[in-house]
Amino acid sequence: MDNFNRRNFLKTAALTGAALAAPAFVHTAAARTTTITIASLLGDDKPETKIWVKIGELVEAKLPGQFKFNIVRNGALGGEKEVAEGVRLGSIQASLSTVSSLSGWAPELQILDLPFLFRDADHVRRTVAGDVGADLKQKLQAQNFVVGDFINYGARHLLTKEPVTRPEQLKGKRIRVIQSPLHTKLWSAFGTTPIGIPITETYNALATGVADAMDLTKSAYAGFKLYEVVPDMTETGHIWASGVVYYASTFWAGLNDEQKAVFQQASSEGAAYFNQLIVDDESKSVETALANGGKLLKPEAFDEWQKGAQGVWDDFAPVVGGIDRIKSVQAA
Repeated sequence: MDNFNRRNFLKTAALTGAALAAPAFVHTAAARTTTITIASLLGDDKPETKIWVKIGELVEAKLPGQFKFNIVRNGALGGEKEVAEGVRLGSIQASLSTVSSLSGWAPELQILDLPFLFRDADHVRRTVAGDVGADLKQKLQAQNFVVGDFINYGARHLLTKEPVTRPEQLKGKRIRVIQSPLHTKLWSAFGTTPIGIPITETYNALATGVADAMDLTKSAYAGFKLYEVVPDMTETGHIWASGVVYYASTFWAGLNDEQKAVFQQASSEGAAYFNQLIVDDESKSVETALANGGKLLKPEAFDEWQKGAQGVWDDFAPVVGGIDRIKSVQAA
């Protein structure tokens, strides 16, 4: 075989080999599965975990075999702040968080935490589904958090070791608070000493006397078995605990347009599912608490509770967009 024909033969053989190999390469790439590490604060029976099972099923239905959801349960990856840091670093790809715990990165979120601002869950939903919610998503994205949708954990209530129905009864108590300036300001207004403690460490803090009281939603109250250490729940409903389904920006940037659309839709459906689970779970949680020594109390002198919290609106108006914005949300 002369050199010319030999070169042609080798070239043809190489092209033929590449053509035969190409389908195998494409198949391997298509079959590649991306594992997503997701942090959940609670166990299998709670909405915080069930939402990720749901989102995983929705994603699998549209993108079969492309993603595996590794849901790490029961706060094993830390509290909300620790998880958020992990998401920013990219070691955790997704989680849920109250907006309170993310307000250190996006202070404007605190408009959703203003005490006695929202009337009910529908009022909250209208707010986060509108311009306010769109603006807050942008603020979070600038901090490497991509929001799939907003969620509602329910109203926060006061939890104490002994009955407290009037605001003056709180004076001098040590109260565990979310690590947020707004929550610190709120409880300081009632003469307490606020102590920022991650939710995963709260039970021990209450049991050992580091803290005397806290506030939390009904669902999480039972989820963390806090009725064992703070048996009295006063139904103040002072803050509606908004949250987000969120993803690491590094993970999100690696998705193609189809995958992003699927995750966005799955997150929205998952958020609606979560919100309904919370409503259902609250009644079960109250039953569990009452069966284990918990007590439900009604607040007295409700106008005094509202009056004590009013200073928070004034102090945080410059942070959240001004008092006119607050009033427009209140009237919505």
